[in-house]
Amino acid sequence: MCGIVGYTGRQDATGIIIEGLRRLEYRGYDSAGICTISDNKASIRRSEGKLANLERLLVTQPVTGSIGIGHTRWATHGRPSEINAHPHQAGSVVVVHNGIIENYLQLRDQLQAAGHVFKSETDTEVISHLIEERRKVSGDFEGAVREALQLLKGAYALCIVCADEPDLLIAAKLGSPMVVGLGDGEFFVASDIPAILSHTRSMIFIEDGEMVVFKGGKAQFSTVAGIPLQKTPRHIDWSAHMAEKGGYRHFMLKEIFEQPRAVRDTIAGRLREEQGDVYLENLSMTDAELQGVSRICIIACGTSWHAALVGKFLIEEHCRVPVEVDIASEFRYRNPVVDKSTLVILISQSGETADTLAAMRESRRRGGRCVAICNVVDSSIAREADGVVYTHAGPEIGVASTKAFVTQLVALYLFTVRLGRSRGSIDCEQGRKLIASLVRVPALMEETLKLNDQVEKVARNYMAARDFLYLGRGMNYPIALEGALKLKEISYIHAEGYAAGEMKHGPIALIDEHMPVVVLVPKGANYEKVCSNMEEVIARGGRVIAVCSEGDAEVRNKVEVALEVPLDGEDVSPIILSIPMQLLAYHIAVLKGTDVDQPRNLAKSVTVE
Repeated sequence: MCGIVGYTGRQDATGIIIEGLRRLEYRGYDSAGICTISDNKASIRRSEGKLANLERLLVTQPVTGSIGIGHTRWATHGRPSEINAHPHQAGSVVVVHNGIIENYLQLRDQLQAAGHVFKSETDTEVISHLIEERRKVSGDFEGAVREALQLLKGAYALCIVCADEPDLLIAAKLGSPMVVGLGDGEFFVASDIPAILSHTRSMIFIEDGEMVVFKGGKAQFSTVAGIPLQKTPRHIDWSAHMAEKGGYRHFMLKEIFEQPRAVRDTIAGRLREEQGDVYLENLSMTDAELQGVSRICIIACGTSWHAALVGKFLIEEHCRVPVEVDIASEFRYRNPVVDKSTLVILISQSGETADTLAAMRESRRRGGRCVAICNVVDSSIAREADGVVYTHAGPEIGVASTKAFVTQLVALYLFTVRLGRSRGSIDCEQGRKLIASLVRVPALMEETLKLNDQVEKVARNYMAARDFLYLGRGMNYPIALEGALKLKEISYIHAEGYAAGEMKHGPIALIDEHMPVVVLVPKGANYEKVCSNMEEVIARGGRVIAVCSEGDAEVRNKVEVALEVPLDGEDVSPIILSIPMQLLAYHIAVLKGTDVDQPRNLAKSVTVE
């Protein structure tokens, strides 16, 4: 997501920080800023938009100093603007931050009661005020940082400086990446390797709960609680291009492996586990308004449309509200039934999809209330909607959507819980169970990603096929559609996704010994039915690749390939089953030599009709 660069040493910090931020531009951002310390003064420059805007500002308003921090921001709390850009200052303390502070509202209220005045809408500004408040009491900058960090809940990677301590730079990490670069009498800090790779290849990776204090040409590593640590540097021999991808061969693979983190970020600060409820900060609908909804229409395109289909299953099952799913480009050219009791949900990763934006405007013209599910803060759809549920996937560089898709599924799951609780169709105990299942998802995803090597071997055996068939039932039918779409998008192999029960109504005629058939057959309500459909494929010589529950020997013994995944409840199974679909498409595409990150004829965001 956001990018951090810090420097302390003998050189002027400004050029090093700006260069590092430029090397992190691939991560995506909406504003940028820098702070240097010189003569016991903190000089801050910030600008909305691209890094070039900040560079132009520095020409007319330069900053100097041999210690400094910089940041590129991907908006989460607060719209993209200069006032919300990092660094944030309170008194003499200046902070840049990646991550999400879950208890920032509680801390903000406490600090305002103590007389602190906030200037931004961000969660980050709380950190600078909290450190400054603690520093007032003890006069000890380092001690104040340690005390403040132990009060934070959520995720952070931080670089912190203080105008009153002009030779001191502090960095700390919990749940967000951070790396330290070691130079000759100088130190570099960054959220990712490429920012500092041109200056040093000797690096130390900071682990969760650790902190490093740079002072007097030395780096002291410790836990946040103050226990000293011995850290061993690692030599990095990646090329600059590989470094941007975190050592992965393609952005798509990197983003597939980022999905557990993306899910954690999307649920962070939103779960009310004790109450069995969900807090959606920008939904802008009261319980009474949610109770007044008589019908829901979900509108999307492509991969987002597949997420919408899963949302239909979830909402109808748990909320007992009828849901219609529409393709945006079709919705706007018919005479849709939308009125004041209709809730229209628009799903778009970019928030700029032309057909989805037009469908929203048509829905609003007809009196419908519109809520967006979107990954980009302050995008067109997010701005124009009546409410928004932001996903926190971070920038997605690969054209074929992966982490944006699974976070859309998570956003729909969160919305389902909120809607069900407001309408009384989900009681407290059921809400707790639904939330508990969601909390376990990131760990299950990490386990599922261990299938990567096995999937690569499967891809070698099936890459020559001209056609694929994907089958699923229930809420996993949309995942079959998504699996087929992924294969088409990046490998250029013809593939079709079908509801397994519909196979006998046409596709069964295509099945022979040359046809790979991917069958989603997890344990659950439709298990026996899907097994029966799978038997029909086997009887006609089809080559079955089954994606099944871990330990399912019955399926494993009947098929050519069984990809066994850890599952914990049917409602979250689409999230887990998406991973082997993505990996299979990815590895087949790589073996065929296609351009995985930028497949032919496709664009990341379709902003024209």
